[in-house]
Amino acid sequence: MSDLEIVRTDYLDPVAREIVAAAMADLSGRYGGNGDDTPVDPAEFDPPTGSFLVAWLDGEPVACGGWRTHHQDPGVAEIKRVFTLDSARRRGVGLAVLRAIEESARAAGRGRAILETGSRQPEAIALYERVGYQLIPNFGHYKDEPDVRSYGRDL
Repeated sequence: MSDLEIVRTDYLDPVAREIVAAAMADLSGRYGGNGDDTPVDPAEFDPPTGSFLVAWLDGEPVACGGWRTHHQDPGVAEIKRVFTLDSARRRGVGLAVLRAIEESARAAGRGRAILETGSRQPEAIALYERVGYQLIPNFGHYKDEPDVRSYGRDL
């Protein structure tokens, strides 16, 4: 991989918003609708109760992801908006972002990470399972949808 830098970025930063918009477009193509209607308050990604990261590869923003404190358990980080642009896929960027998210959550005192994904995102499922995430009972906005897959692992 070339020069990769992962930087904490405000969720409403224009660069972050651009990559999140690309993520929503990708999800919309897979599932229809707006992509993801999960309620998200940008302030949830502000330290110390969360963090949002943008990955830069060779000086270009190519991926994002973050965590917020899970509303039912302050010891749990809920991972959201993990996405890599097509141009940077299959280069280890997604894994690097996921590891940086986990490290940030662990440093903030979270002992577990959980996330939602969907059956139409096989590359995401493969990544999560490869690094030790296991299926858990569905939670969140899409918990009753047939395509949802919820995962968790101890940090």
